[in-house]
Amino acid sequence: MNEKTIIKARNLKKYYTIKDGMIFKTSSTLKALDGASFSIKPGETFSVVGESGCGKSTLARLITMIERPTFGDFEVDGINAVTSDPEAMKALRERVQIVFQDPYGSLNPRKKVGAILEEPLLINTQLNAAERREKALAIMEKVGLRKEQYSRYPHMFSGGQRQRIAVARALMLNPSLVVADEPVSALDVSVQAQVLNLLMDLQDEMNLAYLFISHDLSVVQLISNHVMVMYLGRPVEQGEKDIIFGNPIHPYTRALLAATPHVDGKDRTKRIILTGEIPSPLNPPSGCTFHKRCVHMTDICKETAPEFRSVAERMVSCHHAEKFS
Repeated sequence: MNEKTIIKARNLKKYYTIKDGMIFKTSSTLKALDGASFSIKPGETFSVVGESGCGKSTLARLITMIERPTFGDFEVDGINAVTSDPEAMKALRERVQIVFQDPYGSLNPRKKVGAILEEPLLINTQLNAAERREKALAIMEKVGLRKEQYSRYPHMFSGGQRQRIAVARALMLNPSLVVADEPVSALDVSVQAQVLNLLMDLQDEMNLAYLFISHDLSVVQLISNHVMVMYLGRPVEQGEKDIIFGNPIHPYTRALLAATPHVDGKDRTKRIILTGEIPSPLNPPSGCTFHKRCVHMTDICKETAPEFRSVAERMVSCHHAEKFS
């Protein structure tokens, strides 16, 4: 494995100020992402999992440089993506591309596939029209699309084909990292498998790094090298895939894995029922943010936020982590 690091993130945080009230304005701080650190190497898939509202898509917007972090920073190919000047940022954005969740909403319905694929080249390169077309056709072939589909509109394709177009568009600038934000959740199960196999084949062929965002743990188990489980904006467990799936420590991770369907009976574990609703990120509980839904909660969980620390070959945020290791 190449030891070069594509992405190195350090304590990334993203806070939003929310204003409320018609006359007497009040403001609250929404901690959408509250301290994520990780690195991704070529050919690796780093997956981020958790329920809706846990900060997954916020992290995607930071890494793709759509938004700037409130605190912390990260490097792309060894260059700081937060403190760099605008010219360097433009080059870095070419190195990080994204595949969005919705294949129906992420493609311009008024443009033909060829124009959609060539647009990144038109904006970022000096290639002429013939060269852009040649590269677009080559990428289409790579993702399993036929050259006669070059002149068709997005509405003429199925959901799985549209997501192949979206993958092709992400590859047009030869990125180092592709951020895949729930790329198969809107697709039928049979089509999901085709798109996942395509992503893995492209990774092997092009040595791509993926930041893979999902709530589906069965998909994450299939495609990942490393996993970060998030809850209410914070990482709660992080480590190599086999370690996390083989022996989850954090009660939230254990509950998520227990809820994942398994065909093989020996892979099933006793269902863990989480009580209550996810707290509002505008008013998170004191201490451990998970304590109100945790069956192992004690007084220290109510009062003190747990440190994100190393236990049993992974990082975990739980006062009682050793009990489950």
